[in-house]
Amino acid sequence: MSLQQDVMSALKDAMKAKDQTALTALRAVKSAILLVKTESGAGDDLTEEQELKILQKQVKQRKDSAAVYIEQGREDLAAPELAESEIISQFLPEALSEEEIEKVVVAVIDQIGAAGMKDMGKVMGIISKQLTGQADGKTISTIVKAKLSN
Repeated sequence: MSLQQDVMSALKDAMKAKDQTALTALRAVKSAILLVKTESGAGDDLTEEQELKILQKQVKQRKDSAAVYIEQGREDLAAPELAESEIISQFLPEALSEEEIEKVVVAVIDQIGAAGMKDMGKVMGIISKQLTGQADGKTISTIVKAKLSN
């Protein structure tokens, strides 16, 4: 079952349950999917990698917004953003722990023989593809920097 079908199914359930938070989040995901599909040169079907990127972007947007709201002392606005990010996160694969990400980073660094910060781009490219949907770029970047600077 494709992501779009899963989202539509969840959207119907949210409508039946009159869950406004879920409706808002799922409509945003549906909208993002349709935008990517209608871009020039885009095919009718999205790859799994494209779908995961859309979901990650939606979750990141909500978490970033919530962080800004919390920073400004507006917990009332942060709560719905965090709730929506949780709803969207249900469609992502299980996130890896930092230890698991670290193992992948070390393996890739050894595999390509990376030595120092000059190889960070190569390492990040490979790891980002491998861990699509399982880890956010910021966490990966932090771990890669730490390993390459040793």
